[in-house]
Amino acid sequence: MKRKMLCTTLAIMMASSLIACGSSKSSDDAGTEAAANTQGDMENAVITIWSPSDKESIENWWAEKIDEWNAEHPDMLAAREAIDRSDSYAYDNKIATAVTSNDLPSIFFVDGPQVSYYAANDIIVPITDYFSDEIDDFDPATQAQCTYNGELYAISATQSGVAFYYNKDLLKECGVDTDDLDSRTLDNPITWSEMADIAKKCTTDSYVGTHIIMDHGEGIPYALEPMYLSAGKDYISEDGTTADGYVNSDEAVKTTAYLADLIANGYANVDPITDEFLNGACATELGGSWDVATLEANADFDWGVTYYPVADDTKKAVSPCGDWSAAVSKDCENVEATGEFLKWLMNTENVASYADAIAKPATRASSYDEECMAAYAEGPRALFVEQLQNTAAPRPRTPSYATFSTDYAEAMTNIFSDAASTKSVDESYIKEQLDSVAESFAEDYNTYYAK
Repeated sequence: MKRKMLCTTLAIMMASSLIACGSSKSSDDAGTEAAANTQGDMENAVITIWSPSDKESIENWWAEKIDEWNAEHPDMLAAREAIDRSDSYAYDNKIATAVTSNDLPSIFFVDGPQVSYYAANDIIVPITDYFSDEIDDFDPATQAQCTYNGELYAISATQSGVAFYYNKDLLKECGVDTDDLDSRTLDNPITWSEMADIAKKCTTDSYVGTHIIMDHGEGIPYALEPMYLSAGKDYISEDGTTADGYVNSDEAVKTTAYLADLIANGYANVDPITDEFLNGACATELGGSWDVATLEANADFDWGVTYYPVADDTKKAVSPCGDWSAAVSKDCENVEATGEFLKWLMNTENVASYADAIAKPATRASSYDEECMAAYAEGPRALFVEQLQNTAAPRPRTPSYATFSTDYAEAMTNIFSDAASTKSVDESYIKEQLDSVAESFAEDYNTYYAK
């Protein structure tokens, strides 16, 4: 049985704040009026696009690309609607309404872990044929993120990541060897115990040692999943059918206890604080790839970034990834024209210019040969590319991901809050909370998707 409707609650669960939405401008009206009355074949196609509004550089990129395509393809005009996300869920709710009214655009953008949901419910259609000749140019994590049941259902221009940032000035004050951190490699990342030791040394009356919570929503499963993988168990089984024995496994309890201990000891704040690292309120952080550009432009201290920490016993290197991806909707009346547009939109040059504009790693290996991506050849940006190409693991591919994500984030918030208030870690309470996550996942998956 498949879910045929998206409700507002699910739309809320889908929300992610991994991409900045600083602009509320609705752009790219070029071609809208001319395209409005043309639907049907390749020669009279209209290609409508929905994506969240973004910062000015991205809005400008979209306007330029829409104009470029329309000038070269007057019989296949494209028009984009940039949807303001200032009220958090406007974009997701708009999609939910369009699903039920069969009024989706030709293309709409979805956050990476939701590709499986949309594919399982026949809301988006396969696009494998349009990328079969060049799919291997896209990094493995992007291919995995956008594939469901062996078919490619979406494609993205950029990826995100998380790594370990450190304020060298504060660490030196606390006696931490920053030269050692600077020298780490992908084969020799810091361990959990080393991360905890640094956090302990660097917790003072003026700042805490580390920052591990991006937000109390999707930021929790996104940023912390690699710790579970490094310890030996993912949140959900590889086939996406069960969380029991995974998110509530002994390995998961151990991992969660490690994180809760950072909170219990006061080494990290239980509530996410905006720009905590940039403002010198924490000495280290598990921070996103998007933080590089912010720190380059605004940091008034010496900082560095090294690879995502690994479990002490396994030393298995894993890192987060995921980003917004373009999908062709079930309501698209010109799939062939839309597929050709999407193939053009995601070509090497366009992916490179988009990645440059948004300051994120590109998904295509060939894009790094473009001049605009020169900044990714060395330094912090190169580190994120290296992680993306070697250790990135997409979030679980399951149509019940939204249910899991919401319940897991709530459980972790409860666990962290308990650790903060009691100044201790209760593993029985952790197991209880994670058991509840596994149970709610099973109810959702077995109700709607199990055969």
